[in-house]
Amino acid sequence: MIILEDVHFAYDGLYTALQGVSLQIDDGERIAIMGSNGAGKTTLVKHLNGLLRPDQGRVILDGVDTKQYSVAELAREIGLVMQNPDHQLFLDSVEREVIFGLENLGYSKEESKERCERTLNSLGLEGLAERSPFTLSGGERKRVALASVLATEPRILSLDEPTIGQDARQKEYLAKMLSDLNEKGKTVIVVTHDIEFVIENFPRTIAMADGKIIADGPTNSVLSNNDVIERCSLTRPQLTETARSLHSMFPEVPERLTLMDDLEEVVLKILGGR
Repeated sequence: MIILEDVHFAYDGLYTALQGVSLQIDDGERIAIMGSNGAGKTTLVKHLNGLLRPDQGRVILDGVDTKQYSVAELAREIGLVMQNPDHQLFLDSVEREVIFGLENLGYSKEESKERCERTLNSLGLEGLAERSPFTLSGGERKRVALASVLATEPRILSLDEPTIGQDARQKEYLAKMLSDLNEKGKTVIVVTHDIEFVIENFPRTIAMADGKIIADGPTNSVLSNNDVIERCSLTRPQLTETARSLHSMFPEVPERLTLMDDLEEVVLKILGGR
């Protein structure tokens, strides 16, 4: 379990990125964090694994203040895949990139090699092991950065904008992989602007604006709220737009819908009543 208690943080003591953020993330949850640029989303997830430390307030992991852990100790528990893989990759081969983090955490060469191979296979990267990450496509580099984190088998995985640069097929593969990890007990946290990806795959959504949490709850409730959509500069879900259009003709259709099953149920009732 992760708990944030009244967390404040300012870069260089000037730009305030977090203003009194409090939340609880239970083990095994699958959560999306959404908001406009500068809302504080990335700053928040960097507090989870100790890359940033609160100016005020506390981050608590399993009952212990994370200030008592080193970044390396937190990395064993909480893995972060950054938005730009080039900020995370620096070695001359995919294999070395993945093995480096493992050996730094104390795994033997033999176990590091085995974990590397297993992780690359799971992400469809086995044929790229000897390639330099910097000769790969943006989507492939993102998967290499993900492999370097997944290989360490953290129990909490956070990903910053993982769908950027991914086509529809890669998004589908990513969604399945995250779902599989979650079913195995991993906590999955994703920072993203991809509203359709969130609606389809994340039961809980945290919305942020101006360094504060403005909504936290079931995804279809949070993302059907017009105020949240506007303050987070999000594109309204297509299904919600459809529901709004239908509402003008059939008042019994709720305007705030995000799930296809709910819309189908309402439409069938309308048709059945004719």
